[in-house]
Amino acid sequence: MKICVYAISKNEEKFVKRWVNSMKEADAIYVLDTGSTDNTVEKLQELNVNVQTKIISPWRFDQARNESLKLVPLDTDICVCTDLDEVFQKGWRSELENWWQQNTTRAKYNYNWLLKDNKPIVNFYIEKIHTRKNYHWTHPVHEVLTYEKSEEKTITIDTITLNHYPDVTKSRKSYLPLLELSVKESPQDDRNMHYLGREYMYYQKWPQCIKTLKKHLRLKTALWKDERAASMRFIARSYKNLKNYNRAKYWLNKAINEAPYLRDAYVERALLEYELKNYRNVEKYCLKALKIKSHTKSYINETFSWDKTIYDLLAFACYNLKKYNYANYFNDIALTFEPNNTRLLTNKIIYNEKEDENLSSN
Repeated sequence: MKICVYAISKNEEKFVKRWVNSMKEADAIYVLDTGSTDNTVEKLQELNVNVQTKIISPWRFDQARNESLKLVPLDTDICVCTDLDEVFQKGWRSELENWWQQNTTRAKYNYNWLLKDNKPIVNFYIEKIHTRKNYHWTHPVHEVLTYEKSEEKTITIDTITLNHYPDVTKSRKSYLPLLELSVKESPQDDRNMHYLGREYMYYQKWPQCIKTLKKHLRLKTALWKDERAASMRFIARSYKNLKNYNRAKYWLNKAINEAPYLRDAYVERALLEYELKNYRNVEKYCLKALKIKSHTKSYINETFSWDKTIYDLLAFACYNLKKYNYANYFNDIALTFEPNNTRLLTNKIIYNEKEDENLSSN
């Protein structure tokens, strides 16, 4: 099979060598540069990457992706779309060849969107490997690979993993206006509406966030419970920032009822109760969250649901409830996630002293 990688780039020179080294299992690599002012293009050319430059104005990601896809020859069997801040684990091509079938049109595979110490924190499936024909990209931002025919055949390859190492210095300022445009173009698209509401939350535009996410929940196509629950949590988060705690609790309860199999709403409720100093409820919701042992492989995974947060909250709640032995116990678990965390180490001393005092008084 002929397998080609394609991508878009702009001012990515620091990623070029690592990215090309990861992608070189392909037969060819194609990049559309959209106006780099650094040495991205030169570095790509030095490594024998096929590069063309085109300015997309006004900017939109779907148009850039479609222009980059045009660079890929029509006789290509499989197209692999990545970004330059992403890295495949070695052997991805052989796994793709092993699993790809004659009628396959697209592949789903592991994506580590966020890593810490090279260990995945947020992991889910993405689907950017596809046949050369019958696909195009849609939406100005958070673009979607869209199939043009009726019978798409997607396979899942768990043995392919793509790691994401983002440049945190890059601006997201184009996202909000592009999302507003995306919703204007497709007002009934539930995914776009959810993303726009979330972006308003990122910008601390609390009333706009609430209004937009309520629109999302009213859309007939908004049926995915994970995403619906996330909209409810973001509405609650907005109300919390507006100091309307009763409405925040109301919407977190709705999120729990919508997707009781996800930890996230329980943890957000615990965080709210912590802010209100309701320590019995902190304990209650943290323990409910811990009953959930795994999560679905989607992009809706909050890091605070699977890191030290729950145990840290439980330790603090138990301390205030004078359950000093449990405070110690949960703090020790929190330390397994971050053994050098100064605050947790200080808390350990305090909790130990209180537990010793409590034992001696008894």
